[in-house]
This record gives sequence, structure tokens and C-alpha cells, in this order.
Amino acid sequence: MGKELLTAAAGETLLLLGNEAIARGAIEGGVRFVTCYPGTPSSEVPDTFFRLSKDGPYYFEYSVNEKVALEVAGGATLAGLPALVTMKHVGVNVAADPLMTLAYVTAPGGLILLSADDPGCHSSQNEQDNRIYARLGGLPCFEPATAQECKDMARDALLLSRSLEAPVLLRTTTRVNHVRGPVTFGALPDTPAAKPFAKNPAKYVPLPASARPMHVRLLERLEKAREAAETSPYNTVRGAGEVGFIASGAARNYLADVLEEDGLEGAVRVLELGMSYPLPENRIADFLGKCRKVVIVEELEPVLENEIRALAQKRAISVEIIGKGPHLPRLGEYATVNVRAAVNAALGRETAVVETLSVPADLPKRPPNLCAGCPHRAAYYAVREVFGDDAVYSSDIGCYTLGFLPPFRAADFLLCMGSSISAGAGFARASGKPVVAFIGDSTFFHSGITGLIDAVAYNHDILIVILDNRTTAMTGHQPNPGVDTTIFGENPNPVDLSALIRACGITPVKVNPLNHKATIAALTEFAGQSGPRVLIAQYPCPIHARRVGQAKKTPPARVTGDPAACLTVRDSLACPAFAMVEGVFTINAEQCDGCMYCVQLSAEIKPGKKEAR
Repeated sequence: MGKELLTAAAGETLLLLGNEAIARGAIEGGVRFVTCYPGTPSSEVPDTFFRLSKDGPYYFEYSVNEKVALEVAGGATLAGLPALVTMKHVGVNVAADPLMTLAYVTAPGGLILLSADDPGCHSSQNEQDNRIYARLGGLPCFEPATAQECKDMARDALLLSRSLEAPVLLRTTTRVNHVRGPVTFGALPDTPAAKPFAKNPAKYVPLPASARPMHVRLLERLEKAREAAETSPYNTVRGAGEVGFIASGAARNYLADVLEEDGLEGAVRVLELGMSYPLPENRIADFLGKCRKVVIVEELEPVLENEIRALAQKRAISVEIIGKGPHLPRLGEYATVNVRAAVNAALGRETAVVETLSVPADLPKRPPNLCAGCPHRAAYYAVREVFGDDAVYSSDIGCYTLGFLPPFRAADFLLCMGSSISAGAGFARASGKPVVAFIGDSTFFHSGITGLIDAVAYNHDILIVILDNRTTAMTGHQPNPGVDTTIFGENPNPVDLSALIRACGITPVKVNPLNHKATIAALTEFAGQSGPRVLIAQYPCPIHARRVGQAKKTPPARVTGDPAACLTVRDSLACPAFAMVEGVFTINAEQCDGCMYCVQLSAEIKPGKKEAR
């Protein structure tokens, strides 16, 4: 999507991703300051702002991590500018420290925090439900279910935030972020003037004496937000009957589909909560009072269920409330199959048995794999050749996490972004075993630096391998502080990774991981040393290199001589360019990147020779 997001007039309709619609909605709300740390499923939002930033009426940055992103945007809203911060759900954990206090300190210019949750763990290490952060921090919460709502709620959340001077949570899920649908645009505003900042330490500096009255004011703002929720156009009631359904988020779509497909639209009551926190208690109580039975349809945690049960008890409303159970589990994404079962169970109807798609047992498996030519493959192979199964491998968040698969088996545990160094150091200290920690360049800047400093300060015995592929590859090739080239040109202020590590107290060794002999030599020398050590395995991601026009033009590898002699190399590297055609080993020239790493290994590994461990 191009400049239409900046220029299209009110009334125009375009087909947008939910994430693109969020960008347009924020622009309609007058956003002037956008920060982020990219993370799927949120990445297209900041990528869209980045792409349009030269022409947009806002400042944009890919911040070094989510905490910094929120703090930078927090400063901007204190200076009076409407701000948007985007991240995936686990990123809010990183930003939670400033978030909890920012709710006290206020957001005079307005501030939206986009939390893109991931039910089903499509691209994440957990399924946490960030609606709980809204309750924890006292943040009004909007939950869009369509692309149109993504646009409208982003706009209205920013306007509400600016009105209340309170941060607002815009909580999406993967299906909503990546839905594509028609979006009718609203009017583009005049550039909002910054609210002037008046020094007032008692209002903005949360020392204990001032934090206590700040909390009082926070609760007062929440009460105003509750009044807004009572009349919000995103909280709607329809239908009739004694059986009701209350739904939020993407679950609203599944419920709507079931009712329409089964001819039940209008025959049951439905309350959809688009502005789901603070609860519109009066509207919910009125809904409960008209029902004999109510089913709460929400993905992940029973957040609404528990609050609505408490509300019914407090208001002495006699109604059966059905929530989490066999049809509506506490994990994973919902679908019309399980929502239909819940609807039919509530109505006393039988649910037809649905035949599930069966996958033939002999169907070839295609596990996720590192790309052809990926320098991480070479780094993993070399580390395994030197350290084998004797070492324990601490991994981190990035596409290189795929190193946990055979043949490399180079990931024994993983906690979160940046944890490979810290957790690896702790494991080494507790176990006395050799530990190799893998971390990407972007992840190192994000939250690996502090772990390195700790390793130096306490002389932890750990080898740290920084897999520097010159981009943030996993989330879409966004820039990070150390890159020199982005898809939009040169980075004018790259951070020198080697100098940064030296400043932390270690002189790193840098190698091209595709140079097998040089990498083995460096690793072998490190294997004989103790204490914290750093190897920078630096070579650009081939996909990114092609996108920025820096890819080396090399011919693809090809098989010469006896193909059987290459089978050990095939099994040792698992490169997706390798293929078996009618039982004969070959190389797919269309997939091969021409890195020639396999050619180097073929000279060392012969049939019958012991395979690299």
C-alpha cells in the first residue's frame, strides 16, 4: 500500500491488511510520533509508517527495543504530541516497567500502545493474553475484529487517549492483524498542535509522595473511560431471546459466522465488546438481566468471564454464565467449529460431527528450515564440528532459532529476547559445562548487551556467538542500530558492534562464517580458553542482500563426479537447495544461492569419514 494511506479522502474504500488499516487510523487520529520494535504479527504497522515516513506528518523510528520505544514515545506525548507505539505481545513484557508508571504520569498528547497478541503461537514462544495488562496498568482497551475496526479503533483510541490524557491499549491478535478487508476512510485531520508542556514535578515525577495522588487521578480517569465505554459504538447489542452471548476480539467473527450460517441471527441475544475495558457495567448488567443463560466467547484467558461473573454477583443478577470448558478452551485460537459446539450446547441443539481433514501418514514432511545460503547454517555447522554434544547450546529469538532442528541440534534452551547470554552464563556457572550462546545482531542490540556486561563482570565461562546477518531478518528485514544499509538506503549512523563489545571489556573475533577454515580455527582457539569470549559471525542475509542490491553474483553449485560422495554433505547441512531426483542427489539451481559452503565441505567430508558431530 502506497501513499493512498496519507492522501486518500474521506469516503474512499481500499482493501487493506488490518495492520495497514491501523496505520491509516492513527493518521486519521492525528498521530505525530511513531516508535516500535518489530515483531510478528505487528510488523506491518511500523513497516507501513517507515515506508511513508518521508511524506508523513510524523516522526518514525525503529527503536532498539520495546522499552526504549515506549520511553521515547512517552517523552513525545509529555511534550504534547499524539504518539503510537507498536510491538508484539511479548514485547509488552519488555516495556512493562515504563508502561505501569506512564499510566500514573499520564499521556498529555495522547498515546496508543499496540499489543499484537498471538493465540496459537504462530510466531511466538507463548500465548499470553495482554488484556490483563490493561487491568494491571489501568489502561482503556480496544479490541478490533475487522480491518475496518482496526482503522476506526486506532483513530478513536488515540482521540480518547488525548482527551483523557491517558495511554490506551489497542489489543489485536494475529488473525486481526493479518485479515484483509475493505476499509472506508475517514477524514484526514489538520496537524494537531502540540499541547504545551508546563513544568509540574508533582504531576510528572512519581516520587512516593506524588505517586499516591497520581494513583487517585488514574482511577478517576478510568471512571471517565468507563462512561465512554457505556456509550461506545463499539459495544453493541442485537437479537432477542433468553440465551445470550458476549464476545470480544476475533471471537466476535466466529460467533457472527455461526449465527448467520445456522440461521440463528436474531434468535439469540449478542453483546459485542469492542471497547472491552473498562467494562461497560451498566450495559452488561442490563444484558444479563434479560437472559436466562449467557455464554462468554473470548480467546485465551477467562478475563471477561471472571469479571462478568463478579458483576452478576455484585448486582444480584440471577443468570447462568458459561465460559471456559470443553467447547471454549483456555488455549489456542478459536474457530467456527468449537464456537458452533458452544452455541449448540447452550441452545440444547445437537452438533453434527464434522469430518476433520486427515493427512496421509506417508506424506513427506517439510520442517521449517534456514534459507539456502543462510550464513547461520555455516556457523552452526562449524560450532557443532568443534564442540559437538559436549557443549550446551543457549539459543535466542530470531530465525536462527531454527538451529534447534537436526542436523545441527544447536538449541538446548531458550527463554526470551536476549536471554541466551544471561541464561547461558547462569547454566555454565551452575553446571560447570561448556556453554555456547547464540544471539543475532538485532537481538544483541535489543537486550543482549546487559547480559554481556554481566558475563564480563562475573567472569562467566561462556562463548557468545553473535550471528550478524546485517539486518533484522525474522520480522521482515527491518534495520537495527548496527546495519549499514537498509531497503531505503544507507544508515547514516551505524553502531560499531565490535567497538561496543570492546567497550564492554572483551575483544571479539570476527569471521565470515562461510569461510569454513577460518571459522573452525577461531572456534578451536576459543575452545581452549575460559571466561567470556565473543565470536562475531558476520555475513549478510542473502535475501536482504538481494533486496538492497548488494548480493554477490555467483553461479549455483552443481554436482560433479559421483553424487553418492555428496550425501554426507547433504545430511550435514540440510540445505533446501539440495534435492533427490529419482534417487540421485542434485542441486536445485533455482534455489541455490551460490554460497559454495557445501563445496568447501565436500573436500573434507568423504563417504565413510566420520560425520561432523
